[in-house]
Amino acid sequence: MALVDGTTDELAEVAGAARAWHDGAALSDIRLAAPFVHLTGRFEVPDLDPARLAQSEWQGLRTEAGELEYAWRPAYQALVEAAHAEPVLRGLYPFTSHWALRFSTTTRPRLSVVGPMLVAHDIDRYTIDTSFESEGVAHFATAPEVVAAFVRRLPSDLPAVALGRRPADPTSGRA
Repeated sequence: MALVDGTTDELAEVAGAARAWHDGAALSDIRLAAPFVHLTGRFEVPDLDPARLAQSEWQGLRTEAGELEYAWRPAYQALVEAAHAEPVLRGLYPFTSHWALRFSTTTRPRLSVVGPMLVAHDIDRYTIDTSFESEGVAHFATAPEVVAAFVRRLPSDLPAVALGRRPADPTSGRA
């Protein structure tokens, strides 16, 4: 997951950003050291609080959705915004795969996926899909409609989002 991105024709600026990163600079300080850097809004949570990590990921998804340079950006952005407006989904950890919106009760790196996926095909065509090969379990004309139908399919007893930790490595003695 990109924490920063950007474009420059100056190799020295790239080296400055890399040096700041290597030296442990905060993301905002990397931006100061290398003005071409764009902060994605992801994972700027120093204490690894799972609820704040979910909020951070939502912020990153919303920023990304608004900046995409694809013809389907308006449909995708509408889907992300409609999902964010739903309190039940806002309390989960959102993630995407192949631009399909998914949800988890745990943060990265170990996701616990909840429900199927939401896909924006066009501004008036959204689906709930069970796999990338499916042609949509249900079809909807608006992002709020597909989100509402998705929420109705979720279990009513979803836990609060938790840290998704890697399993312990028995050979290293570390988690």
